[in-house]
Amino acid sequence: MNTNKTITRSNRPLILVTNDDGINAQGIKSLTQFLLPLGDVVVVAPDSARSGQSAAITVNVPIRMAQVDEQPGYKAFKTSGTPVDCVKLALNVLLADKPDLIVSGINHGSNSAVSVVYSGTMGAVFEGAIHGIPSIGFSLCCFAPDADFSVCGEVVADLCQRALSQGLPNGMALNVNIPDTDCIEGIKVCRAARGKWVSEYESRLDPFGRPYHWLTGHFENAEPDAEDTDEYWLARNYISVVPVTPDRSLNDIDNRIHNWMTD
Repeated sequence: MNTNKTITRSNRPLILVTNDDGINAQGIKSLTQFLLPLGDVVVVAPDSARSGQSAAITVNVPIRMAQVDEQPGYKAFKTSGTPVDCVKLALNVLLADKPDLIVSGINHGSNSAVSVVYSGTMGAVFEGAIHGIPSIGFSLCCFAPDADFSVCGEVVADLCQRALSQGLPNGMALNVNIPDTDCIEGIKVCRAARGKWVSEYESRLDPFGRPYHWLTGHFENAEPDAEDTDEYWLARNYISVVPVTPDRSLNDIDNRIHNWMTD
């Protein structure tokens, strides 16, 4: 297969799609169907689940890529890399033209609050923002592999059409979480709730009596009553839209840090 920037723009918007649950996940299949009416879709996704990869890139082994499907207005590729690798490969190897939009997901499970730091779904979104491409990550608050993603269709189509027609502020991306309910109350632009994951590992014994540790835990909201956070509105069946940026520096440097540096 010749993968030397063979994909060029048609007269429709060019949309790059990826995820961290893998090329065969139901979430990315549903996302693709929601996006096909909006433009030409190129899917570049990991060959298997890469959850929790954040912004990881592959640096010590070759990355393999293979085309797995092609239809009018649609091409799909799987890779051995991470979600960020998928975006980098698409931009550097496959696409002759810069995509109009990058969409990641739909993730199986929430990426609200501090989970955005660990999320491979959002790592791909941040990579898009670094390149100045409007980028959105979508997550459904349901971890089931056979989750019903139909509830996501309307908000995916609406926000992606807005991003295509209006763009996003340079360097800004969107983290969109959708509650797992048929009774969506609305949509709220908000901030990520502060908190942390606790009781993160469960210690067990394998069949040979050797100890190992399994990642588990639960999120502990440090501000459950704050009415401007994603966790608050998701709990009330609202879709949360959190503007995010790969630049994690504070916009307003606290005077206490200046004093700390000069004392």
